[in-house]
Amino acid sequence: MGYYTYGYGIDFAYYGIVLLSLILGLLTQSYIKNRYERWSKVDASFDGTGADVARQMLNEGGASSVGIASVAGHLTDYYDPRDNNLHLSDENMHGGSVASVAVACHEAGHAVQRAKNYAPMRARTALVPVVNFSQNVWMLVFLAGVFLNAVGLVRIAIVLFAFSVIFQLVTLPVEINASHRAVKFLETHGQGIDRQGAQEVLTAAALTYVAAALVSVVQLLYLIGRTDRRD
Repeated sequence: MGYYTYGYGIDFAYYGIVLLSLILGLLTQSYIKNRYERWSKVDASFDGTGADVARQMLNEGGASSVGIASVAGHLTDYYDPRDNNLHLSDENMHGGSVASVAVACHEAGHAVQRAKNYAPMRARTALVPVVNFSQNVWMLVFLAGVFLNAVGLVRIAIVLFAFSVIFQLVTLPVEINASHRAVKFLETHGQGIDRQGAQEVLTAAALTYVAAALVSVVQLLYLIGRTDRRD
């Protein structure tokens, strides 16, 4: 009796999930690259850089204590609540394009979420230590359960993986809301070109999170179905 007892041998359904993940990943990355490159060639109507506009949004959103620091790389921008800083890539921190301003304001949106005590943001932050643990161990537990023919371990692994799926689902409203805050700010303080470009760039970025969450949900359902089928 080996791990094939639980149906985790060669499985075309699993390969289908892998293929879906690759296709969605390539499509979303290609789309965001296209949108960002297009709007990085269009100057924003603001008199300043991405960092300048983000600072204005932070000040008006009640997050004036948030700092702004640079980070290496391309589209590596993020907000870190641990050091309370926006970390902006050089092109978005110092650039004045619509794309730069949109990304910088999106990250400022996360800081404003924290300042406003936005519930999904609190939930996401609370899940971080749990997810960091589960992501590191779920596959090891899963493989142990498969090779030892121990369905109990497989179920534990699936529960651990489910935390990652929940985290990705909670991330969706956090990212969408941050983009909404950015677009609303740019619409109020800028011009139509700023709003249009921000919507395109940030919608493309949001699709990467939607794709990742979709694949994770499908993978979770697959694992649950395969395990239940072998009980």
